[in-house]
Amino acid sequence: MVQEKRGIGPYLTHVALSAVLNLPRILPYHWRLPAVGWLAAHVVGPIAGYDKRIRNNLALACPDMPSAEVDQMVGAVLTNAGRFLAEMWSGDGFNKRLAKTKLTGPGVAALEKARADGRPTIAISGHFGNYDAARAVTIRSGYDAGALYRPMSNAYFNESYKSRMEGFDGKAFEQSRRGMAEMVKHLRNGGLLAILLDQREDQGAKLSFFGQPAMTTLAVAEMALKYDTLFIPVFGIRRENGLDFDVVVEEPIAHSDAATMMQEFNDRLEARVRKNMDQFLWIHNRWQLPDTD
Repeated sequence: MVQEKRGIGPYLTHVALSAVLNLPRILPYHWRLPAVGWLAAHVVGPIAGYDKRIRNNLALACPDMPSAEVDQMVGAVLTNAGRFLAEMWSGDGFNKRLAKTKLTGPGVAALEKARADGRPTIAISGHFGNYDAARAVTIRSGYDAGALYRPMSNAYFNESYKSRMEGFDGKAFEQSRRGMAEMVKHLRNGGLLAILLDQREDQGAKLSFFGQPAMTTLAVAEMALKYDTLFIPVFGIRRENGLDFDVVVEEPIAHSDAATMMQEFNDRLEARVRKNMDQFLWIHNRWQLPDTD
């Protein structure tokens, strides 16, 4: 469970984020995203200390990265994070931008077959590009999609985040006892579950990510085995113009054992990140082991 953070620090972060996300809504969509991206990189990120987290993670995962490139990456990562939040707060504007975006990639046929057969699907991804772009395009393509999401640790900002998740087209299941029960029912009915699997899970297994030990959940792979679901990576990759996406469905991950399946996911995600390093959310404490807290 996520431990809620309250107090003056989280509150000020919430106020800053709310201002950054709501005030630019008066701007046209194609101006709003770069504006929020700039604010995230130059105002909110430094206030919240996210720039330091990015540097720490890059030092661990990419120790040979030149300092000038690290400096560039910090700004680019925070810019992408700001654009993502602006998109989430844009509602219909974001959906309209995705109107012509199609599912692509070598796994589309397997995804379509699962839907035709009534087989449940778990579409796995990470905090990379814009995972909501992938979810929106999947829903637009006719899939009965629901998302499992972890509440944000900032208790003040989480209320706004939750309302956007639940107001998004499709279904949204909070990571709670009730939400998990609804999620299982959704899968048993042959639905598609979208879930992010790149955060540290202290109760998981010590697998590898960027050559470092990373505590990784096995629960979702175990669920895929239990309910015989398609287990397939899907990524929403931001294009160079910063406004549009390629939604790529990869080949399914074969059923074997949970640890093997999750290590393959880590490897697939790492390969995607290495091609677009700035699109990964390098803010999470991904590699911190339980005994180092």
